[in-house]
Amino acid sequence: MTLMRLDKYLSDATAFSRRELKSLIRSGQVHVGGKVIKSPEYQVESDSQVTLKGEAVCYRKFVYLMMNKPAGFISATEDGNAPVVTELLPEEYRHFGVFPAGRLDKDTEGLLILTNDGQFAHQITSPRKQVWKRYFARLDASASAGDAEIFTHGMDLGDFIAAPGHLIVTGIPEEVFVEITEGKFHQVKRMCAKVGKNVIYLKRCAIGGLTLDGKLQPGQCRELTADELEMLKDAPLPPLEETALR
Repeated sequence: MTLMRLDKYLSDATAFSRRELKSLIRSGQVHVGGKVIKSPEYQVESDSQVTLKGEAVCYRKFVYLMMNKPAGFISATEDGNAPVVTELLPEEYRHFGVFPAGRLDKDTEGLLILTNDGQFAHQITSPRKQVWKRYFARLDASASAGDAEIFTHGMDLGDFIAAPGHLIVTGIPEEVFVEITEGKFHQVKRMCAKVGKNVIYLKRCAIGGLTLDGKLQPGQCRELTADELEMLKDAPLPPLEETALR
């Protein structure tokens, strides 16, 4: 348990500004353990029973969200020229200051994790952590077993050497799955281009053991469960048949 100021507790748990919260506290609209508290400096524990304006408040320092990213949005918190994924968040999550854990290109769709936990984001995005990511790609030409073999040996992309990955050809030769542990700038597109194929559609469908929730429409998000958080860090990629493509 963590001790903190009451206004800090409420700031982390609600969308009110610190100034608004101080006014609400001083006007007697906050209860701790059933007692009215009028001091913003009052020390509370993270599991304290707090109500604001008669409604129970649940403290959370960190949030972890799964989003089905649509095309046309930048994986960032702000951009002067294009809409960003944080604009898609429901109001209840905006005050947490979440950011994308990793990135997807503007025209790429699919599984994107947003959080305000920097250490967790590093765990799932650092190439040294070896967290596999799976993408579905539609190509402008048929992929072959020879192309798949090239992927297994890594690839010189000029500015860096891509680690070995997997190219899995489906029953439709122009549709493939690509699995990599990195995810550097345009990496999937560049690896496919290296074997003479242009990507015309790209969607990330799994990170670690976590697959995109097929019930999420483009632009929608939901919180991750405790089990899903562990899947992100430690589990292998799920079987292909569990992959959501729609």
